[in-house]
Amino acid sequence: MRGGHRAGHFIGRISLAADAPAEGYPFDLPVIRWFRERGPLTLQSGVTFLVGENGSGKSTLVEALAVALHLNPEGGSRSFRFASRSSESALGDHLLVTRRPGRERTSYFLRAESYYNVATEVERLDKIGPTPLLPVYGGSGHERSHGESFLALLNNRFGPRGLYLLDEPEAALSVTGVLAVMHRIMDLTARGSQFIIATHSPILLALPGATILEIGDTGTLERSNYDAALPVRMTREFLQRRISSCGT
Repeated sequence: MRGGHRAGHFIGRISLAADAPAEGYPFDLPVIRWFRERGPLTLQSGVTFLVGENGSGKSTLVEALAVALHLNPEGGSRSFRFASRSSESALGDHLLVTRRPGRERTSYFLRAESYYNVATEVERLDKIGPTPLLPVYGGSGHERSHGESFLALLNNRFGPRGLYLLDEPEAALSVTGVLAVMHRIMDLTARGSQFIIATHSPILLALPGATILEIGDTGTLERSNYDAALPVRMTREFLQRRISSCGT
C-alpha cells in the first residue's frame, strides 16, 4: 500500500449459524444454501467486492453483515437507530462474524436506496444533539444532488482505520463520481480501512488489489479476476456488439 501503510482487516470470516432456518426468504436463496453446505467465507484485507445478478443475494449479504455488526439496517453508524420502514431480512440474526485482532476506529453502512432517510436523520440529530453533526457530513445531504451527498459522506464522514459496508454506491453517481469514489476508497484502504461492497460497476471493480467474489447462478460464491467478473464481461460484450454494428 502507499506510504508503507497496510490495508485494514477487521472482519476475517463470516458464516451461517447452525440454528439458521432452512426455509423461507432469504434462507432459501442459493447463495445462503451454499453457505450452509460449504461453511465460512474468508474475507481478505482491504476491499472485497460482491458481484452477481439482481436477486443473487449480494445486497442481502451486505445488509445482514451490517445487522450482525449492529449497524443501522437502513444505513448509518451504530448510533443511528431510526427506521422508516423495516425491510431487512432475518439473516443478520443468524450470521456469525469472526473478528481479527484490532478494532476499527469507526464503521458505517451505506446503501443507495435509503440514503435520503439517512440524510434526514442526520439533520434531525444535528438539531437536537449536543454537538453539530452536519459538519461531520460536509453539510446537509438534502442541499446537494444524491451523488454529491454520497461524495461528501465519503470525503467527510469516512476516515482512516474504518470498516465500511457499501451497497451499490455507484447507483447515484456519474462516471466521474464513480472514479472519485474509487480514489477515495484507495486512499482510505491505504490508511488502514476495510471495505465490503456490493456493486454492478465495472469501473469500481478495477480498483487495484481488490478481491472480487462472484455469486453464480447456482449460488456459488467464488473468487473472480477482473476480466472474468460478470459486470465486466457484460459491459465488454455490449460495447463490442455496439462497435461491430456501427462498423457495418
